[in-house]
Amino acid sequence: METRQLRYFVAVAETRHFGRAAERLHIAQSPLSQAIRQLESQLGAPLFERTTRRVDLTAAGEALLPEAVRILASLDAARDQVGRVAAGALGRLRVGATGLATYGHLPALVRRLDEELPGLALSFATEMLTPALEAALGEHTIDLAVLRLPVADPALAHHVLARERLVLAVPRASGLVRACPCQGTEKHAHPTPVRLADLADEDFVVYSAPGSVVGDAAARACRAAGFTPRHTHEADQTSIVLALVAAGAGVALLPSSVLAVAVAGVHYVELEDHDPVTTDVALAWRRDDPRPALARALEVLCRPETADPPRETAPA
Repeated sequence: METRQLRYFVAVAETRHFGRAAERLHIAQSPLSQAIRQLESQLGAPLFERTTRRVDLTAAGEALLPEAVRILASLDAARDQVGRVAAGALGRLRVGATGLATYGHLPALVRRLDEELPGLALSFATEMLTPALEAALGEHTIDLAVLRLPVADPALAHHVLARERLVLAVPRASGLVRACPCQGTEKHAHPTPVRLADLADEDFVVYSAPGSVVGDAAARACRAAGFTPRHTHEADQTSIVLALVAAGAGVALLPSSVLAVAVAGVHYVELEDHDPVTTDVALAWRRDDPRPALARALEVLCRPETADPPRETAPA
């Protein structure tokens, strides 16, 4: 039994007319009639009662019709699903992200994918630092990462999403939190900017992972201001860094996306240095990943606001 024969059978069964069925199928009536006779021979039973005026289903035809419709619908659904997978509109991606990207960038990326590729299923691994994200991409445990540049692995490509300045997270009771002079403003509600040089005697909470992009940027900024930061506590997650700051264990230099994270006991203070140190947030992926779902996701996520085509950037 062939799929073609089932389609011919359903067309005749629904029109109850060989001529109209042939027109629907865009074929001549003769090959249609021949295909139905072959199907009846294979099944060992007549499917239609033919008269000069009408065509009716036999009991065997009545039994076959719902099964034939179900089989054809299933085949059409399978063909559609395979086509969507091949086109990248259907599939699954494993996405890794740094702690702050989880709050500042990931929601917007997920929203864009949900709007344009609703058939794409996503799973997430967050609170990972850039070195761990690079390793996870190399080990094929994630497919796409939101991380901070630079990336060291030449097998990875990337696309810059944003450039962020550093801000200072301080405990609520810190002397660095000076209320702005605005009349009627509650004390500590709007801390005024500080200079990095003013932090020389402060204790710092830093990321514990070697090669942390944010940690390196913070240390570089402090050295440029004339001092080496004194590390008293270390943590491997941004949430723990902020918890330690809230506990009064020290201050922390973090990317500006941290401003989206409200933590009781923590104030964010802008830096007034003329040459702020910045970090770049980027998407990263394996250059040799052939899956259509990743290609379609990158097409959506790397698309600029203008009509210019998305560009792929080589790792630094």
